[in-house]
Amino acid sequence: MKIALAAATRKEIEPVQQYLAERVYLKGHHRFSIVLTGVGLMGTTYALTRVWALDKPDIAIQAGIAGSFHPLYSPGMVVAVREELVGDLGVMENGWKDLFDMGLADADAFPWTGGRLVNPHAELIRKTHLETVRALSVNQVSTDPEQIRQLVHKFGPVVESMEGAAFHHVCLMEGIPFIQLRAISNQVGDRNKSNWQMGPAIRNLNDALIQ
Repeated sequence: MKIALAAATRKEIEPVQQYLAERVYLKGHHRFSIVLTGVGLMGTTYALTRVWALDKPDIAIQAGIAGSFHPLYSPGMVVAVREELVGDLGVMENGWKDLFDMGLADADAFPWTGGRLVNPHAELIRKTHLETVRALSVNQVSTDPEQIRQLVHKFGPVVESMEGAAFHHVCLMEGIPFIQLRAISNQVGDRNKSNWQMGPAIRNLNDALIQ
């Protein structure tokens, strides 16, 4: 198989890169490729499309850190993303309205399902043995309490990232089986970096990715 690993930054998957480099025998006849997309939805979409148009993988795995909207999903926890939504594409007009609310897009036109980018590969996700969640992707990290309240009320997400929806979108459009893993580093809205657990999140993420 051709297995593609995608991440926004090298730091997020560096332990896995080292693991694979030291254990060439584990690769067998599989071929691994790594795509570092940069942060954000636009960069991720371009990077993945550009690389995979030339060399389409048999399976794609995105791994990265995320913020948590829910206190039960605490820093260090690793989850598999079942479905993605885009949280900042629309207009603030008597509350947040997305493209579907505005009538600018069909919520059930492929690759959308009820306005969500759903991973249809349930068996593949099940094999991660991780809890599955709904995620929200944004280009601007959510910090305002009222904004966060509205996003939670409207979308019901568990985690927030800046690349997940782009990854789901490209994989669905290209027909590539995929898995997205996220390790929680902080609570959404908490900008006190001393409360964040980047180290444990990245360590747990890579442990899960290796498994």
